[in-house]
Amino acid sequence: MTKTTLPSRAGILLLGGLLCFLLSSCAKILPGNEVIVSVRDQKMMVLKEGAPVKSYRISTSKFGLGDKPGSMNTPLGTMRIARKIGGGAPAGAVFKSRRPTGEILRPNSPGRDPIVSRIIWLKGTERRNRNAFRRYIYIHGTPEERTIGRPASYGCIRMKSRDVIDLFRRVGVGAEVRVIKGSLFGLPFSSVGEEFVQRGPEGGSGADQTPVFRGGPSI
Repeated sequence: MTKTTLPSRAGILLLGGLLCFLLSSCAKILPGNEVIVSVRDQKMMVLKEGAPVKSYRISTSKFGLGDKPGSMNTPLGTMRIARKIGGGAPAGAVFKSRRPTGEILRPNSPGRDPIVSRIIWLKGTERRNRNAFRRYIYIHGTPEERTIGRPASYGCIRMKSRDVIDLFRRVGVGAEVRVIKGSLFGLPFSSVGEEFVQRGPEGGSGADQTPVFRGGPSI
């Protein structure tokens, strides 16, 4: 007769903990929505299944584009979200070395320019942005909200606190972030939303025409 060995309580707990870890890890790497950043427009667009669902004004580097270490440039190309930091922190919460300091700043506080509210850390997927992660290229909140809409950062992609908090809940670890030189205007998408219009060759509208970005203020 074969003797059946039952797992110990410790073994069951260990197995359960490992299963929870695997499940939570899988949940964290679901890409979810995609992001396109236009340097020309100083705008960001969030896509869900190829359709635009949200846009924001942003700020890229005032030093230009590139990925050379120490350059303070914003890298171009396709990156992915490697880490999300600051979930649950209040708007304006100051971060230093990716840790909250306990200080909270109001928008446009004079003489202050730390990282605030949320940090979305990017990792390059191409040769031209391979240094992004070790250069600490983030999408993050800034108290200098008056500079949003024009190049003003030191390499990162800056957003208003309310916008980066909204973005933070829309994208997951692993989501694609694509930074392009050109404009969002005229890019084709899979469907039409409030910010988008169908334009034909003569500027008319119709069900058989391609949806393109129309622009306008952040929604």
